[in-house]
Amino acid sequence: MKTMTKHQHLENIISKALKLGPAHAAVAYPCNAFSVEAAATAYHLGLILPIMVGPSDLIRFIANENRIDLGKIEFLDTGNDPIDAARASVALCRDGRANLIMKGSLHTDELLGTVVGKDSGMRTSRRISHAFVFDLPHYPKPLMMADCVVNVNPSLIEKRDIVQNAVDLAHALGVELPHVGILSAVETINVAIPGTIDAAALSKMAQRGQITGAVVDGPLAFDNAISQHAASIKGIDSPVSGNCDILVLPDLEAGNMLYKQLIYLADAECAGIVLGTKVPIVITSRADSPLSRVASCALAIVKAGAKRTRTLECITLAEKCAL
Repeated sequence: MKTMTKHQHLENIISKALKLGPAHAAVAYPCNAFSVEAAATAYHLGLILPIMVGPSDLIRFIANENRIDLGKIEFLDTGNDPIDAARASVALCRDGRANLIMKGSLHTDELLGTVVGKDSGMRTSRRISHAFVFDLPHYPKPLMMADCVVNVNPSLIEKRDIVQNAVDLAHALGVELPHVGILSAVETINVAIPGTIDAAALSKMAQRGQITGAVVDGPLAFDNAISQHAASIKGIDSPVSGNCDILVLPDLEAGNMLYKQLIYLADAECAGIVLGTKVPIVITSRADSPLSRVASCALAIVKAGAKRTRTLECITLAEKCAL
């Protein structure tokens, strides 16, 4: 694949996804040019085999009006109701005909509300959450952030799931032992700042095995998490300072503001997906760059591919045990 930008970390994710081969993607209600083009671009790059779920005549009309080549893309006509499209997309995944869901032009809460419904078959034992993978020109490796999109004011137990979901995604990307910084405004526990108490609890939960597969520390202010130099000046001895793979935000407001600052002021690009469901879900914005949209799709493919690999490993192990 030709280099799209200088953001090599995201390009590596795209290359990794391409090596896995195209995944079947249920594209839920792609009824604007943005969502049709996003699916078609991923299709022509060889990332996905889309199933356009929604009013097929309208989707084809939008494609023709905007000169978008749909090739041999499959359609599943569900009429004009976006909720029906969401339900059909979920059914495709539940039945094994799709490996991931891409949000079209329906509202995010319409799609996620359907996904987490009691009868959807998409729920897991964990809280759903969102994770970004950032490619920052002045940071030496990919930097993940959670949760900036889904959970508004998560509880301690919900934050535990947010951390574990992000850690599992890091594992899928090949990070064997991700370093997780739990962010707050300060690096000391302060009862007036509830996020500091949650951060300390999450650190202890990781020590006691309630969060697995990562080194977790907090509370940390942003500078102390990102910069070893800043941590040293303040006398902070943290195993994650200057080496973070994942930053966990105290709430959606902090996360939303930080991620947009990185995009618009720090020349960052990012990919993001919803986790904690049976299949990953791609939720992109009209303001996202073409690279971000493609990389988000690739990130979902890598996550879905890692799950398929673990399933095959479990089957192989079970077969060996049966011998």
